[in-house]
Amino acid sequence: MTGLRFSYNVDGFSTREDFVETCRRAERCGYDTVFAADHLGIPAPFPVLVAAAEATRRLRVGTLVLNVPFWNPALLAREVATTDVLTGGRLELGLGAGHMKWEFDEAGIPWQPFGARADRLAETIEQLGRLFTQDGYPQQEELRASRDLPALRPVQRHGFGGVGPPLIVGGTSDRVLEIAGRSADVVSVSGIFQIGGQPPGTMRLGTPEETEERVRYAAERAGRRADRIEWHALVQLVVHTDDRRATAEQLARRYGSESTPPELLLRSPFVFIGTTEQMAEQVLRNRERYGFTYYTVHGPYLDALAPVIERVREIEG
Repeated sequence: MTGLRFSYNVDGFSTREDFVETCRRAERCGYDTVFAADHLGIPAPFPVLVAAAEATRRLRVGTLVLNVPFWNPALLAREVATTDVLTGGRLELGLGAGHMKWEFDEAGIPWQPFGARADRLAETIEQLGRLFTQDGYPQQEELRASRDLPALRPVQRHGFGGVGPPLIVGGTSDRVLEIAGRSADVVSVSGIFQIGGQPPGTMRLGTPEETEERVRYAAERAGRRADRIEWHALVQLVVHTDDRRATAEQLARRYGSESTPPELLLRSPFVFIGTTEQMAEQVLRNRERYGFTYYTVHGPYLDALAPVIERVREIEG
């Protein structure tokens, strides 16, 4: 996968018709991928991805990202393989360690220290790779033979050492980026960082310097495979304006100027503020500075980013 790619997150929908029309509008606007997150209170990811692929002709679909501690690896492998088959090999699998403690509490899943959750992420990636190569289960051999059924495996042979769909690993910590550098096809740097000493899920916007350092860290862990990695950014805001400074000041007042000062909003690679031309130029600058070639916006910004996508592709020829 080469060149610039653009995607959006499904945050929710009111009806099936609303969902289908949004997917088709995104495809018309030049988006490449529709992602589903993995949080309580929003639609379940895998049914969303199958429906999105069915509603569109070329959109790829993916998870950004699954909370790995929510999932049993054997059951997750079944979901992934089924979804990859039903979407015609359009799946991208994003995995993360999880960071919202309240979701674990609500679901009755034990909340473990970060190190244990990161270990679970690494172990799940390893187990999925093994399960994707497995020729079914021995207990099914007689049934499969009698019905001439193939083993359930992903269609794609990109990620997991060439036995599954492309693997996305997202995060900002040393441990998760080490895992990403070692195993992911796409390394996703989130636009927000955990605030040290605060409860899990208390986040702040990342700075350009932090972003540059995080990309460099993951690339160093990737070693020789760093040039084959696709670098992804999750954009937090897209705001059209002719006055970037005034708009940044208004946004800072809304979100709290102490944690999100106007200067940071204007400099962050995860915030697009300005005219269509200014935002398109920022996309290209970000590629030069950080290597980002894959962008995701939250669902409410789907239409706001559309003219930027068109302009970037005009510039790129």
